[in-house]
Amino acid sequence: MMSTVPHPLDAALALQPLGGDRFAGRTLPEWGNMVGPYGGITAAQLLQAARLHPQCLGEALALTVNFAGAVGDGAFEIEARVMRTTRTTQHWNLVQRQGDVVCSSGSAVFALRRPTWTSPELVMPSVPPAAQVPPARGEPPVQWPRRYEFRFVEGAWPDFRHAREEADSRTLMWVRDEPPRPLDAPALAAIADVFYPRVFRRRGRFTPSGTITLTTYFHADAAALAAQGDRPVLAAARGRRFTLGFFDQSAEIWSDDGLLLASSHQVVYFKD
Repeated sequence: MMSTVPHPLDAALALQPLGGDRFAGRTLPEWGNMVGPYGGITAAQLLQAARLHPQCLGEALALTVNFAGAVGDGAFEIEARVMRTTRTTQHWNLVQRQGDVVCSSGSAVFALRRPTWTSPELVMPSVPPAAQVPPARGEPPVQWPRRYEFRFVEGAWPDFRHAREEADSRTLMWVRDEPPRPLDAPALAAIADVFYPRVFRRRGRFTPSGTITLTTYFHADAAALAAQGDRPVLAAARGRRFTLGFFDQSAEIWSDDGLLLASSHQVVYFKD
């Protein structure tokens, strides 16, 4: 018998049209983080608002989310407004509010993809297949990691009981939704933020931190995402520079047959 309970991601993406450019949503405890919801689910919800808009044209090409402040538990509204549509691209302005308070803002670009010359330059890291990497064990102190299956190749969750500074902050892991769910653009937007702050790995200890801005670029079309299905994707991330209370980290998400699905870059605040 098929379950009538929606997948946790689909439940979070169930925005209700309010008319015009406005959509209503609610936070869910399943996606809770240390303060407010997991940033990846907020990014997915902003993207979903544009996808649900009757004027939406094409597929997601880029998404930028600026996290102005924590989202409180409960209801929120997202305004998704088309700024300009050309023959190839469509530009969106996105704002999430609770009452009169802006929680996050951002922009999205959608595009009509056409067959062209294709030539990748980045090469997928050489790693064992997901089936050969055991799933991560343990109960995380917050809820959102339980929405994913993690298989760490390198850079697993840091053990803060034994602080040790590392030479680099790289993480390589296979990851998929838990329970498994076919990959699509909102799911990919959420996975793009799935990495714990790189400062945790470099310093080997808990450091208060939070993402300020996150940009994700979608390199795969809907057909490529559908071909991936619910199999794990390879996620790679590392920091670049840690200084003066901020650092940046970049990431790539790969299909299990070596196709670059998305890349991202974010700036993170940290407190020393």
